[in-house]
Amino acid sequence: MNFSGSSIVFAEIIIYLLLMLGVGVLFSRKKLDHADYFLGGNKLPGWALAFSERATGESAYMFLGAVGFIYVTGLSGIWILSGMFIGVLFSWLFLAKKFMNETKKYKVYTLTDYIAVKFPNHTNLIRWLSSIIMVIFFTCYLAAQFSGVGKTLYSFSGLNITVGTIVVALIIIAYSCMGGFMSVVWTDTIQSFLMVLAFIIVPIAGFFEIQQNDLSISYTLSSMGSGADSWIGGLSGLAIGAMLFTNLSWFFGWLGGQPQLSSRFMALKDEKELKTGKIVAIIWTLIVYVGAFLSAIFASVIYKQGTIEDSEMILPHMVFDLLPPWVAGIIIAGILAAIMSTASSQLLVITTSVSEDIVHKAMGMTIKSQTLVKLSRCIAIVAGLVGIVVSLASGSIIYNMVSFAWAGVGNTFSAVILLIFFWKKTSGTGVVATIITGFISAILWTTSPLEAIVTAKAATFFICLIVGIVVSLWFPEKVSKSAKLAS
Repeated sequence: MNFSGSSIVFAEIIIYLLLMLGVGVLFSRKKLDHADYFLGGNKLPGWALAFSERATGESAYMFLGAVGFIYVTGLSGIWILSGMFIGVLFSWLFLAKKFMNETKKYKVYTLTDYIAVKFPNHTNLIRWLSSIIMVIFFTCYLAAQFSGVGKTLYSFSGLNITVGTIVVALIIIAYSCMGGFMSVVWTDTIQSFLMVLAFIIVPIAGFFEIQQNDLSISYTLSSMGSGADSWIGGLSGLAIGAMLFTNLSWFFGWLGGQPQLSSRFMALKDEKELKTGKIVAIIWTLIVYVGAFLSAIFASVIYKQGTIEDSEMILPHMVFDLLPPWVAGIIIAGILAAIMSTASSQLLVITTSVSEDIVHKAMGMTIKSQTLVKLSRCIAIVAGLVGIVVSLASGSIIYNMVSFAWAGVGNTFSAVILLIFFWKKTSGTGVVATIITGFISAILWTTSPLEAIVTAKAATFFICLIVGIVVSLWFPEKVSKSAKLAS
């Protein structure tokens, strides 16, 4: 791309970043109480919450990781997207309503608080354990998103990674801490439109490029070898089952255990908004997943394997190669949007875990609503700055943390939520055991040779589920006399 083209892209990125900052400033001028700051005060429409949940759920992994993986793997890469899509469907069709109703019933603002109030005998222990684990994992996860921003900016502008990381991270911190949940959801909504637009434009551009150069999709995939032209990767026997299980295992992380996603369900106002949210979320996911898959396959046809040094940068490469600069700028903004929406939501999880779950509830401090909002903003700033430091200090090491964060948080708390929602015999002791087991098993399994046999994304979920059931049966919940009399 020439200097003029690069300047256009850079200008569009600056406009986009200023727009995100403007949303934060807008909500900073509103008088927000802690219900607004943590969960939007049930004032947000279902379609906006759906856009926010989807934008948050699909980070840079979709734009860079998943597209890069399918670009190298071929048709069998579809099973990763299939596992994720089934998880998204399950969460919206079977869990969203439960979250909405339970939030209203118990008047809670966080996933941790909900789990804690369900088990009065273990309330503070659950709050402390859950909050500490979430803060640890999500600080590292946040740092990884910051690193992704820096590398994305460097990929098209040559801007120093450290400078890019700090500038965009500060903007994320600013709009997140100023408006809390309200500003995060509305910035996510804008960002989700950019993400959809990206996965509509790029595959269309790729298809026209293939047609103009008279390229054959089937021949190219066949010549790639390694079963790239096969939906099952050219495998047979048990290898097919192992491949399908590993790829579909992404499903287990969508079962209510990701606090940055479940908070959107908790913020739903009523059945009408829930119905709207379901429709929007499912359509959005179909467009983005199909677009991501087609973009990767078309990239395999247009660019031979080995011509792109880093396969995860294939999408930005397509964008700059096939599209005019002003369109490329919009698409790159979409990639940044995927990263920023996830980062802002993770920052909010850290903030609420400390201010609401630990300071306000676990430590029992009586704080006025407005004071709690101010405290939360301070915590958001501190957590964000720590995330920047970890990002710059850790380099690529941080991505190793992300690899088991899905298992350590998503799968662990998914098992907890499913047990609470669908098994009445779940006990507080069982929940505590599940949380501890998930944290330990995610780390041990991911770093052991077992990861090559069965992915931790599935193993951790089943280990947690079994431990939760067994311990709940051994140590059933003690029912108080007042509860017995009420029943």
